[in-house]
This record gives sequence, structure tokens and C-alpha cells, in this order.
Amino acid sequence: MNIALIAHDKKKDDLIRFAIAYEQIFQEHSLYATGTTGKRIMDATSLSIHRFQSGPLGGDQEIGSMIAKNTMDAIFFFRDPLTAQPHEPDVSALIRLCDVYSIPLATNMGTAEILIKGIERGDLSWREVAKESGVEPDGNN
Repeated sequence: MNIALIAHDKKKDDLIRFAIAYEQIFQEHSLYATGTTGKRIMDATSLSIHRFQSGPLGGDQEIGSMIAKNTMDAIFFFRDPLTAQPHEPDVSALIRLCDVYSIPLATNMGTAEILIKGIERGDLSWREVAKESGVEPDGNN
């Protein structure tokens, strides 16, 4: 599976701890991240991560492009709901794309725990079937 890891500045430490805790699960998948988040996770773990630009410089949009091409399977985006983000329109667009393409999105530790356990059990195997058949998750071809 292709999995994206994104975190706002005040949530990066949380995502790093999460990646350390579930490193064995993450290492079985292709990982993508926005700039600084990806670097910090790689520094703290042995995970290999394809790094895009930082979020404000277009990294969110690069991940959004993968969603639109049906090549992203799950996103862990630890958001800071209490701090205004200068690139909020990009954040909103990314969340909207997840809804349009039925991409599982965890925006906090609670949903992240559920999503990573689902990935571990194989609950997202429908993503592989959808990609192989060329059928988008909403049923369109």
C-alpha cells in the first residue's frame, strides 16, 4: 500500500512517536511524506520514505495528485486544529480529495490507531482490488 504521513508543526512529535510505535507495520508499505515530517521520521526510524515538498510549498498538493490518480491508499495527517495554517486551502483540498476518492484519512491519534490496526489486519485490501481492476472506489471507470 501507498501511505502518506503528514503533520502540522505542533503535531510532528506525535506522528514521529506513532511511526516509531508502528514501524514494523509501516516498513511493509511504500511511504510518502511532506518534507520536514518525512526527514524527521526517517531520522527517528529505519523507514524509507519518499519525501515531497513541505506542505506550504506544495507537498500537500503532490499527495493530492496521487489521490486523484488513485495511487494513494491511506493518509495519516496529524492536524493542529488550534493553530491557523497559512496553507489551509491546500489542507482543505487534500481532505476533500480523500472524501471524493474514499481514501482512509486519520487526522488524530485516535483514528490513526484504528487505521493502522486495520492496515495490519488487511482491512484495506479492497484498495488493491480497486487499483488492479481500474475501478475507482466510488464505482466509476
